[in-house]
Amino acid sequence: MTGLPQKHVVIVGGGTAGWLAAHLLKAESARQGLRLSLTLIESSKVPTIGVGEGTTSVFRGVLQSLGFDEEDFLAKTDATIKYGIRHRDWRRLGHSYDGPIDDVYALADKIPGGGSWIDTFCVAAGRSVASPHVFAALMKDGKAPVADVAGRRVAVSRFHHAYHFDQAKVGAYLRDKATGIAQIDALVEGAVHDPDTGHITALTLDSGETVAGDFFIDCTGFRRTLIQSAMGAGWVSYADALPVNRAMPFWLDLAEDQEIPTYTHAWAQKSGWMWQIPTQGRIGCGYVYSDRHTTPDAAQAEIEAALGHKITPRADIPISAGRLTETWRGNVLALGLASSFLEPLEATSIHGTVVALLLFCQRHLGALTGTDHDGQSRYNAAIAGQVDDFRDFINLHYVSERDDSPFWRDVAADFILPKVREKLEIWQQRMPEAADFSNDLDGLPHVEELLHYPVLDGLGLLNRKVAKTQMAQDRRLQAFARATTDHLEKQASSVARQALPHRLWLETLPKEDRTHVG
Repeated sequence: MTGLPQKHVVIVGGGTAGWLAAHLLKAESARQGLRLSLTLIESSKVPTIGVGEGTTSVFRGVLQSLGFDEEDFLAKTDATIKYGIRHRDWRRLGHSYDGPIDDVYALADKIPGGGSWIDTFCVAAGRSVASPHVFAALMKDGKAPVADVAGRRVAVSRFHHAYHFDQAKVGAYLRDKATGIAQIDALVEGAVHDPDTGHITALTLDSGETVAGDFFIDCTGFRRTLIQSAMGAGWVSYADALPVNRAMPFWLDLAEDQEIPTYTHAWAQKSGWMWQIPTQGRIGCGYVYSDRHTTPDAAQAEIEAALGHKITPRADIPISAGRLTETWRGNVLALGLASSFLEPLEATSIHGTVVALLLFCQRHLGALTGTDHDGQSRYNAAIAGQVDDFRDFINLHYVSERDDSPFWRDVAADFILPKVREKLEIWQQRMPEAADFSNDLDGLPHVEELLHYPVLDGLGLLNRKVAKTQMAQDRRLQAFARATTDHLEKQASSVARQALPHRLWLETLPKEDRTHVG
């Protein structure tokens, strides 16, 4: 491979997306035997809001693949464990349901043609589909993913959990771990284009430097400095599907004796919903709401009434949900918020970034000149499909019984997508199946039936009669499903009893030399 020409990839923007891109590109180019040099440009002048972000389990897998120690990561970033999402007041006021992220089917024998038989049995029996999940038990009891057994710390589950963290601290952690990656502290002021191809050949910086490159990755967030300003990519708005368009982030303090939740709390409100994401020292929060239905002052007052105390908003930000028409245009690839934005209801941002990176590395890392137009078109279509599926999944959460405010009445009348309504009609006739969730992501994790079932069940959108009929067609499967579900529930309760309390475990992690941010 030494005869191959070396390519220079320039990443613009740091943070979680930029530094994940740097680490994964370095690791994947080495694995594939490619000669790649990397430069990351980020400016210390760009502020971060940093009020908490949640991941999916794919992020933990990436950390392990990069050789990072989990306890070191948690200790130095103040991150916490996430097993899933608790949805409060979405179906109706006073109702909550949990969406754990572990896979019960990995713990039970597969039956050919059985489909999602544990979920189907739970719906038929009137049980929550979350009940057999070990992560649901760990969420409920606020437990760590480890137990003390004969003086040793052992994992209590085979599944990858997820994390909550301050994204600024994680960006700093990933930067500190980077080796063999050139770093420049500057802002991009302009781009030099090839007059024939329109590709970027170099970037001009506010420091006076010019940085040449073969391929460029835009991780500049909402600024979209390269992909839109320099390359002219278009934007597809999701304003017709996602009803919230402003975000008011703020922090809540955590008392020293307060257990740290192991779930993201998504709490529906009169004009939107509030996220609560715990780190080790405080809870990152925000109210994402519709300014067609309330004002910033009224939104703040609503949240203060719900919490029972004053808050100090860090900002009040207009948000525009949507995605690029082309996430890869010419020799520029956009990642993270530069590529798309959705309200943070199902932790799609970092998950989508990781999947987009892995797909690019698997298919296209060896050809970074931007001349592989067929492959480029397929890649753009796959990522557009991924984000559109995220949009549809979030839209599904708004199918609600609530009609207690103008917001919820307008959502029911105007915002539920026809595509979502069509699927719900199908799922009234049969249970959801894997074939309902096709994509072109080469087997990389996506929003399939595993994630849909808890939401559909929690919102009361699955037909119990259909589930009963389906179970009755095979009495042996029904008996096996009942025995398996009972076993998994007992096993989950036993594991939760043995696991250490979440805060207690986190407090035992080494605290020295923490990554410092601000």
